Amino acid sequence: MTATSEEAELCFPQLNSSCRKIMRPHSVSMLIYITLSSISVLTVVLNLLVIISISHFKKLHTPTNLLLLSLAVSDFFVGIFMVFQIFQIEGCWFLGDLMCSVYFVLDYIVTSASIGTMVLISIDRYVAICYPLLYPTKVTQTRVKICVSVCWVACVLCHCLILKDNVEQPGRYNTCLGECVVVIEYYAGIADVFISFIGPVTVIVILYVRIFVVAVSQARAMRSHIKDVTLQGSIRITVKKSELKAARTLGVVIVVFLLCICPYFCVTLSGDDATVSASSVAFVLCLVFVNSCLNPLIYAFFYPWFRNCMKMIFTLEIVKPGSCEANIL
Repeated sequence: MTATSEEAELCFPQLNSSCRKIMRPHSVSMLIYITLSSISVLTVVLNLLVIISISHFKKLHTPTNLLLLSLAVSDFFVGIFMVFQIFQIEGCWFLGDLMCSVYFVLDYIVTSASIGTMVLISIDRYVAICYPLLYPTKVTQTRVKICVSVCWVACVLCHCLILKDNVEQPGRYNTCLGECVVVIEYYAGIADVFISFIGPVTVIVILYVRIFVVAVSQARAMRSHIKDVTLQGSIRITVKKSELKAARTLGVVIVVFLLCICPYFCVTLSGDDATVSASSVAFVLCLVFVNSCLNPLIYAFFYPWFRNCMKMIFTLEIVKPGSCEANIL
């Protein structure tokens, strides 16, 4: 192999300590570029539509939609951070050690905020389905705003603490120039898995099982032709009928969530000291990104109001005076 070809395989050809590029066929590299770029653009655009819709139209300022707004914000940033994965498809990081550490911290924060918001959404749906008469008084906009704020602050504090050593000494775990690696100590990694994965999944599964049990119980009651026609009974039956479809949708959400998130945590726990390399975990990170792309589809596209909002946005009716008062429900 000539010196020129050897230099072509290095991230920094002028430096002997440079990392080597990941050599792939050109067709494979182009396919990866196109796939990741498409997912990134779609994730950003879809979540931006959700953010604009809920923020602009006053009719959508409800507790549940505030949670959807928080989810869309976190997933929006996940889509933006995916650009950094595209930049290093060849296995080279050109933005410096400090930016590498900052990137991982921000990526961990927004991903955890997305998961945390999903927990809040599951709680919201649990109260709405299982306790419909108490929902208006128990779940208010003020309480939801407080919960969302606590969720984001907790994610920031938690991951700044877990990745503190990597931020204080950027690049300390790199083995060559052009590498982007962070290391999470064993016990910190275990704590992160419980906080960011096992805990949220446990809460979501328990709540969804409870929702399923209530939905099945209500379906059996309706099949038995309950004769209770009191006002309270009528309200409960009406609410449960309208929420039955939501229960099915939530079942899809939890399956997609587990399929996208589980591989990532399995891979990050498979190495010594939970070493996470930006190039070695590209595939499982893509699954996380895909989940952020699917969230607006699952949570928003099932709502008729979102289609109405999209129509007003693309026809520029949203820029007209008083458009925020439009009845898009």
